[in-house]
Amino acid sequence: MDAQLIAFTGVAAGMVAMPGADFTVVVRNALVSRRAGVACALGIAGGLLLHTALAVAGVAAVLTAVPALFRTLQLLGGAYVLYLGLRTLVSLGRPGESTTDDTGTAGGTSPLRQGFVTNALNPKAPITFLSLLPQFVPAGSPAMPRTLLLALIVVVLALVWFPAVALLVDRLGRWLRRPRAARAVAGLTGGALTVLGLVLLLEPLAG
Repeated sequence: MDAQLIAFTGVAAGMVAMPGADFTVVVRNALVSRRAGVACALGIAGGLLLHTALAVAGVAAVLTAVPALFRTLQLLGGAYVLYLGLRTLVSLGRPGESTTDDTGTAGGTSPLRQGFVTNALNPKAPITFLSLLPQFVPAGSPAMPRTLLLALIVVVLALVWFPAVALLVDRLGRWLRRPRAARAVAGLTGGALTVLGLVLLLEPLAG
């Protein structure tokens, strides 16, 4: 039994399941439909695949070496998350308007794209993976195969967790989609996305 692999799986599971923009966007889309929620979840897994691939390739090290690049990506990510949050909150102030567009998707864009962009523009993810993955590569063993295995574990965990969240929200949808409950959930998710976006935007400016 590989103790390091088990430990990494536990750490990675905690990171993936930690509430944040990814979780909030999945819930927001799952309230529209099961299909939208699962598509958004798959987009997030795609974003994680990108981050882990960058970490494995070492490209993410550039973000550490060039602070201006990191801050630019942070601003782009924050702006996108803030946009999703404000769009949701603004829709609550328009009587009779839902948080979906006329195609039945949340935020007026493809749920798959929303999930991918939300995760891909998170600048902290590649730095986290770049610093975390080497800690679980045994000394003296080939780094590339092990790092690829660790990256695969992260993506698999995301493919399990986020679709499960989407399916659970859809399962509770009958209650959650009641007008009063739907507005409350939309207000919470919109507020959470707005706060997360502002944090991402203000953090590089404060630095």
